[in-house]
Amino acid sequence: MSLQILPERIRFVELRRRLLELYPDLDDETLADTLEGATDFQEALAAVIRSALDDECLCAALKGRIDDMKSRLARLQARAGAKRQTACENMLAADIVRLQEADFTASLRRGPPGVDVVDPDGLPIDFLIPQPPKPDKRAILEALTRGALVPGDVLADPKMSLSIRSQ
Repeated sequence: MSLQILPERIRFVELRRRLLELYPDLDDETLADTLEGATDFQEALAAVIRSALDDECLCAALKGRIDDMKSRLARLQARAGAKRQTACENMLAADIVRLQEADFTASLRRGPPGVDVVDPDGLPIDFLIPQPPKPDKRAILEALTRGALVPGDVLADPKMSLSIRSQ
């Protein structure tokens, strides 16, 4: 899509430059009307923006679908885990160590030992994972906009962005 807009942009910019060269006191409205009638640049821009809006709609729809599918996956995984747990508990209760069928073999095995932390506050510091410090950008921004000096930080120039509203 961006390749289709490039020739129109070049024509638009060159025509604008020539018009301003030939007519230096041309008012903005007349210049805009002339450029709009002489090039297809604004239509090409509108097509790119419409395409971006379409892609954003598809992204939103896919995100919703993915979220639904993730929820379904989580439910299926939980259901499978509950069924495995039920089978394990019943095999233990019936003292069945191995169940062999035509399509599977299930057997009970002792897993590796795990850790059950009963008192996290009583753990020695050697067994705690330190949280690495990271900048609180929101607080830094608030301080800088109030005019405070924050060593090692400056207020960045605002970046240009495209705002698109649709009904």
